[in-house]
Amino acid sequence: MLDKAVAVLQAVAKDPCGLAELCSRTGLPRATAHRLAVGLEVHRLLRRGSDGRWRPGAALAELAGGATDPLLDAAASVLPRLRDITGESVQLYRRDGMQRVCVSSAEPPSGLRDTVPVGSRLPMTAGSGAKVLAAWADVNTQRAVLVDAVFGERTLLEVRRRGWAQSVAEREPGVASVSAPVRDGTGTVVAAISVSGPVDRIGRRPGARWAADLLAAAEALQSRL
Repeated sequence: MLDKAVAVLQAVAKDPCGLAELCSRTGLPRATAHRLAVGLEVHRLLRRGSDGRWRPGAALAELAGGATDPLLDAAASVLPRLRDITGESVQLYRRDGMQRVCVSSAEPPSGLRDTVPVGSRLPMTAGSGAKVLAAWADVNTQRAVLVDAVFGERTLLEVRRRGWAQSVAEREPGVASVSAPVRDGTGTVVAAISVSGPVDRIGRRPGARWAADLLAAAEALQSRL
């Protein structure tokens, strides 16, 4: 049974799939494939998206926490540098279903900060980081996000055209942020890097102030992946 469960995990890791596709990829009977997938979903090793297809779950990343993560290794040097340039809080987010997770951060040593602890799970419906991750997500995820989002499809089109996103008091009153996509070696967007801080300090157009430095940091991360 363990071999069959691993086969299900490997099948889903290739590409999100529904039950029929899962049976085709694994050769398992429909009832067996469904039972294993649901069991793995209960333990968060798989998750089901709004389209009903299974995807790798958050527990896989948690179990692999001791393994080397090239993105986090790169963030350890790039994020502090961006923090020093801007004097503001810097975060790195990955999408997990309909949430985004802060996987790395760098905070200024003093002053009023927008502290987002590593491991924090934030909604995909507000904030510049959410816009970036949604803008380059699959169509089904975009549709699901836009149902409750404070931004619309036109905003996501503009984010893709411009290459970065900004927000003012969307996620939290008094906080503004600007975010850019981080791509891996194939060009796929795998994370969003953000600079955030009090609106009174960084202004209502944070992109005009920090977008260039943010894009340079995103490129530095990509060059290390």
